[in-house]
Amino acid sequence: MKELDLLRQELLSCDTQLADILMKRFDVVEKIMALKEKNQMQILQPEQESRQIEALDIELKGNVHQEEIADIYARVLYNSKKIQGKKLFDYNIVLIGFMGAGKSTISAFLRDALAMDVVEMDQVIAEQQGMSISEIFETYGEEYFRNLETQLLIDMQSKQNVIISCGGGVAMRERNVAEMKKNGKVVLLKADPQTILDRVKDSDERPLLNGHKNVEYIADLMEARRAKYEAAADIVVQTDGKSALEICEEMIHKLRRADE
Repeated sequence: MKELDLLRQELLSCDTQLADILMKRFDVVEKIMALKEKNQMQILQPEQESRQIEALDIELKGNVHQEEIADIYARVLYNSKKIQGKKLFDYNIVLIGFMGAGKSTISAFLRDALAMDVVEMDQVIAEQQGMSISEIFETYGEEYFRNLETQLLIDMQSKQNVIISCGGGVAMRERNVAEMKKNGKVVLLKADPQTILDRVKDSDERPLLNGHKNVEYIADLMEARRAKYEAAADIVVQTDGKSALEICEEMIHKLRRADE
C-alpha cells in the first residue's frame, strides 16, 4: 500500500503542476490581449487556433493518450477564448437591426470566437411559451409578446458577457431600449436594402416580407424603423460586403473605444 500512496502523491504533484501551467497559460492569454489592444492589432485570429491544434497533433502523433490529451486541449482553448471574451466585455452585447442585417451570423461567430453565450430572444421566448412567435401573436396579441421581450431583457441584466440577438421590433419600444442599456451596449447592424433582399430572398421564415420581397418594400420598412434604431444604438456597424470576422473586429474596436 505504501507504493500506492507514493503514486497518489505523484499524481497530486502532477495535478498541482498542471494547475500552475494553466494559470501561467491564461496569464499569457491576458497579456496577448492587452498587447493587441495597445497596438491596435487584430483581436480575433481564428487561424491561430488552427495552427495550435495542428502543432499539438504533430507533437502527439502515435501517443497512446493522443485522443484524451486532444480532448483536454480543446477545453483549454475554449476557456482561453472565454477569458478573452470576459477581458473584452464585462457587460452584455445587444444586437439590433433589420432582418437580414446579420444578427444571428455575428452572434454565432462571437460565440465560437470568444466562447460567449448567445440568447436569441425570439427562440428563448418561443421555448418559454411552448409555441411559435406567430402562435403567441394569434393567441395573446402583440402587446403580450412585447411584454415578454421586455421581461427577458430585464432578466438578462443579472448576466454579463452574453450576446443578446434581438428581434427586429424589440428596439421600437422605448422601455426595451432603457432595459438593454442597464447592463449592455447596443450594437446596430446595418445593411443596404439590396443586401437585405439578397440575404432573405430564399427564406420562408420572414413573414413580414411574404409577398413583398423587393428592394422598395424593404427600403420603406427600414426607413420607418431607422430613427429608433439609431437612437437606441451605442455604436453602428455597416455589414455590406464584409466577412463575419471583419464585422466583429470593427464592432470590438468601436465598443472598446466607447468604453474609454
